Amino acid sequence: MQRNATQKASQHIPVLLDEIVTALEPQDNKVYVDGTFGAGGYTRAILEAADCSVVAIDRDPDAIKRAETFAVEYPNRFKILQGCFGDMAELLAGAGVDAVDGIVLDIGVSSFQIDEAERGFSFQSDGPLDMRMAQSGQSAADVVNTFAEEDIANIIYELGDERKSRRIAAAIVRARLDQPFTRTKELADLVESVVGRPPRKAGQKQVHPATRTFQALRIYVNDELGELSRGLAGAESLLSEGGRLVVVSFHSLEDRIVKQFMAERGGRTAGGSRHMPQSTEVGLPPSFYLKTKGAVKPGKDELVGNARARSSRLRTAVRTAHPAWGEGEGGYA
Repeated sequence: MQRNATQKASQHIPVLLDEIVTALEPQDNKVYVDGTFGAGGYTRAILEAADCSVVAIDRDPDAIKRAETFAVEYPNRFKILQGCFGDMAELLAGAGVDAVDGIVLDIGVSSFQIDEAERGFSFQSDGPLDMRMAQSGQSAADVVNTFAEEDIANIIYELGDERKSRRIAAAIVRARLDQPFTRTKELADLVESVVGRPPRKAGQKQVHPATRTFQALRIYVNDELGELSRGLAGAESLLSEGGRLVVVSFHSLEDRIVKQFMAERGGRTAGGSRHMPQSTEVGLPPSFYLKTKGAVKPGKDELVGNARARSSRLRTAVRTAHPAWGEGEGGYA
């Protein structure tokens, strides 16, 4: 399948697009869910692949506005719902949909959110220290300015895998006594002063010292791991027999949750993690089967043209006729 020539610039190219459509296998007269609409790249590809319908979900008001053109372009085949994909079962029930034939999830922050400095997701351009996907609720600034030092350190360590988390948290607490953090550059500069920059190696891209801290704050502010766990359970309850669940993740915490969910629900043994404890349930028939073992990774051509694809992993599971295990079963709350 060739990418649509009218797509956005390369920074907005959906990751693993061809692989997503291949895994989903869109068919005429079927209903699919794009749980993370973003710029609509997956939605467009699905609608172009078959005479089917797509119900898209996004919590970001900006994404809802971008979706307006899709309703005009694909009349009677497209619907957008504002909310979290973790609540997809409730959102679709409200729209009169109780079963679907495929669900695709692209986990993490969208390129639009990263590129817009005023959203505060990136330190590449200075902006408000925000990071809220839904543009409401607790912001990253609230976390660094009001949370206890130990709590900040735990967030940065557990969600960012930052070894210097305690030093960073201590520096944040000292600095906020003089002036609260309000801008991304302020926080990025402080983290860099604590972590330092490693020597640049020839031929290797240098990772900014604040990358792990910003990732951790973003995941925490948006409850991304909890959202993922709820979304996977919601997908299990919505998919018809033979329906496909296709998930693209971008870092190890996300991929571990997806991998364990699919392995466990597919009847394969998977080790537990601090986010998803290993199941003690036995005897539940598999609600999914896995067509392939392992994740699909981007090819060399995509990596050259789309830097965001670098850490992406795609996993697919197919719904069986057995009942859903439901939330709270097998360690998934």
